[in-house]
Amino acid sequence: MKWLWRGLAGLGAVVFVVAAGAAIATWDPLPDNPDPQELASGASAYDAEIIRDSWGVPHIVGPRDADVAFGLAYAHAEDDFETIQLSVAAGRGALARYQGASAAPTDYLVHLFGVWRTLERYETDVPEESRAIAEAYAAGLNLYASENPDATWRGLAPFHGEDVVAGFVLKTPFFYGLDSELLALFGDERPREVALDPAGGAEAFIIGPKRMAERGSNAFAVAPSRSDDGHTRLIINSHQPFEGPVAWYEAHLISQEGLDISGGLFPGSPLILHGFNRHLGWANTVNKPDLADVYVLERHPRYDDLYAMDGAWHEFEVEEAEIKVRLFGPFTYTAKRKLLRSKHGPVIEADHGTYAIRYAGMDEIGQLEQYRRLNRATNFEDWLNALRLQALPSINYIYADKTGNIAFVHNGQYPIRPAGWDWTKYLPGDRAELIWDGYRPFEEVPLIINPASGFLYNANNTPFSATDGPDNLRPEDFPVEMGLQTNETNRALRIQELTDGVRSISDSGLLAIKFDKRYSRRSIAAETVRKILSTDWTRDRRLAAAADHLASWDLSTEASNTHAALGVLSTIEATTEEITGLAPPEPEEAFRRAERLLRRNFGRIDPDWGEVNQLVRGELRLPLGGGPDVLRAVYPAEIRGDGRLYAAAGDTYVALVEWDEAGELSARAVHQFGSATLDEASPHFADQAVYFAAERFRPVLMELDEIEADAKARYRPGER
Repeated sequence: MKWLWRGLAGLGAVVFVVAAGAAIATWDPLPDNPDPQELASGASAYDAEIIRDSWGVPHIVGPRDADVAFGLAYAHAEDDFETIQLSVAAGRGALARYQGASAAPTDYLVHLFGVWRTLERYETDVPEESRAIAEAYAAGLNLYASENPDATWRGLAPFHGEDVVAGFVLKTPFFYGLDSELLALFGDERPREVALDPAGGAEAFIIGPKRMAERGSNAFAVAPSRSDDGHTRLIINSHQPFEGPVAWYEAHLISQEGLDISGGLFPGSPLILHGFNRHLGWANTVNKPDLADVYVLERHPRYDDLYAMDGAWHEFEVEEAEIKVRLFGPFTYTAKRKLLRSKHGPVIEADHGTYAIRYAGMDEIGQLEQYRRLNRATNFEDWLNALRLQALPSINYIYADKTGNIAFVHNGQYPIRPAGWDWTKYLPGDRAELIWDGYRPFEEVPLIINPASGFLYNANNTPFSATDGPDNLRPEDFPVEMGLQTNETNRALRIQELTDGVRSISDSGLLAIKFDKRYSRRSIAAETVRKILSTDWTRDRRLAAAADHLASWDLSTEASNTHAALGVLSTIEATTEEITGLAPPEPEEAFRRAERLLRRNFGRIDPDWGEVNQLVRGELRLPLGGGPDVLRAVYPAEIRGDGRLYAAAGDTYVALVEWDEAGELSARAVHQFGSATLDEASPHFADQAVYFAAERFRPVLMELDEIEADAKARYRPGER
C-alpha cells in the first residue's frame, strides 16, 4: 500500500492537466465548521477512558465496543489528527479542495469507483453493530475537533460514520495492486495484449509489458511442536510507510462486550487491522493474485455513448464528476469529467482505447463488519468464520492461537471466471459471458492448517511455498483462472535457506530469521552483482578497484558492513523494480553511479552501511542495518543529495506474540518512531526509535492492573 499515493498522483495527470487549463477560477471559500457545542453534542452518548502507558501507547477502555471506538478516535486524533483528516477528505473525494491539483487524481478515483454510490447502502448493508462503531468513531473525532478548531480543516467537520466505511471502500482494492492496472491504462500505449478466444477467431497484438507494483511484509508462525519450549509464536511484521494514511498506529482496545485486542491500525480505522488478543492473533502480508480484469470496449462510430456487446449496442451509464481544486486562498476551479460505466464496471477513456475494469472489492461495503468479527474472535473457528464473510478483496493471513493452532490463508475475493481464457491479458469487451459475477467460495481459497513441520511464513511470495515441510500447496490443485502468484521474493528465499523443517526454532532463532539482513545467492541483487563482476573493468583503474571491493561483498546489509554501501547502491533499482514499476539501469551503469555517489559524498567506496542507511526522526539520526527486500526491510524514499538513504518504509510496527504451554499470553513490540506521530514536543515522538534501530522490543501490557500501574496519563475524552 505504500506506493498508493504516488500512483494516484500519476493516474489522473492526463485528465486534470486538461481540466486545469479549461477551468475558470472562482471565489469559493470553504464553509465554517459547526460551533464547538454542536460538534461535541454526540459525545455524551459514549463512555470511554484512555490510559496511556509509559510509552504513550493508548489503552482504550469502555463498556461497549462503540465506546472504545469513540475513545480510540479521540486518542488517535491527539497523536495524528492531520492524517486522519487527510484520510477522511480523500474518502469523500474532496482532497483537492484542500491540497490542490496534486490531490485531484485521488478525488477522481473516488468518483470513478463510485465510492459514495456504494455508501448509499450504508443503512441497509452495514450491520447495526458495525454502524454503531463507525458512528462512535466519528463522534470521537467531532469531540476532538470541537476542542481544537484551529487544527480542524475548515468545512470538513462534522465527521460521519459513512466516512469510516468510505475509507475501507476506497483503500482495500489497492493492496493487491489495482493502482498498477490503472496506471498502465493511462500510459501512452496499450500495455498488454488482448486474450485470444480459446475457440479461435481473434488476433493478438503485443505493445509492451505489464507494470508490476508489489508491496512488502513478513509474517511467521511457529507451533508448539516446532518450538524449543512448547510455546506458540507469531511475528507480525507488515511493511508500510513510516508516515501517512497507511502508516501503523498502535493501540489496545478493551470493552465489556468482549474486545481485548492489541495491534496496529491506520488513521481513520476504528478497529485493529492486525494484532492479537489473549486467545489468538494474526499477521497480514500483501498478496498479489490477479484480481482485476480489463476489457477493451468497442465504441459506436457515430454515437459516443454506445458500446458493443453481443452483437448489439448498449448505452453507458453516464455521470459527471465535479472536483473542486484549490488554487490559492479561497479561490478554486471546478474540474469536470464525464464518468462512464459499462456492464463490466468503471470505464477509462485513454488515447489508445476505451477500457472497462472489473475488480475484486468493486461495490464491496462489508469490510468493517469483517474486521469487527476478526477483532471479536476468541477461537480458530470464530476467526475462520470471520474470513468466510469474504469482504476483504486480498491480503494474506498468518494465524496462531493459544491452543497451538497455526494457519496460512492466501485470502482473496477470487472471481468466478470462465475457463479457457488467458485472464492475465486484456479481454474483449463485447462478450457478456466474460463478465464474471461473484467470487469463489471460501472453501476454495488457498489454506494450510497445522502443517507437519509446525512452521508457516509469508514474505509476499507465492502461496505454493508457505511452510518448510511437506504440506505446501500445489499449483495443479488450483484453477489457473484464480491467478495465483508464483513469485519468490528475496525474503522468502532467505526463509527457505534458514529453515529445514526439522530443527526446533527458539525465541532467539525466530528473531534471527526475522532480522536476517542478507540477500540470497538466488536473489535479483546477487544476479545483478554477478553481471557487474562479469564486466571487464581493467581499462578504468578506479572502477576495477571498486569491482574488487564489490566482489568481496557477502550480500549482508549489517550496519557495520563496509561492502554493503557499494553493493546495495548498485542493486537497489533492480531489487525494487517490482515495487516502483521503473525499469532499472543496466547493471554496469548502476555500478558506475554507485561508485561516483560514494566517492563524492563520503570520499571513499567503503563507508559502513549504517553511515549511509539511516533512521532520522527530528534531531535523532541512527544507523540502520537492513535494506530493500531483506527480512530486516528498510526502504528509502529516495537517495538524498548527501548520498544517504533515509528510511521511509519497511519494518514499522513489529510484534512478537507467544502463548506458553498453559496458553498464557505474552507479547513484545516496537514502533519505528513512537505513539506521537506529529507532535515533536511529545516525549513519545521518537522514544521507540532507538529500540527500533537496535532491533529491541518493549513489553506489551495487556493486564489492566499492570496498565494502570504503568500509566503516565489517564483521562476521558474531553476531560484531559
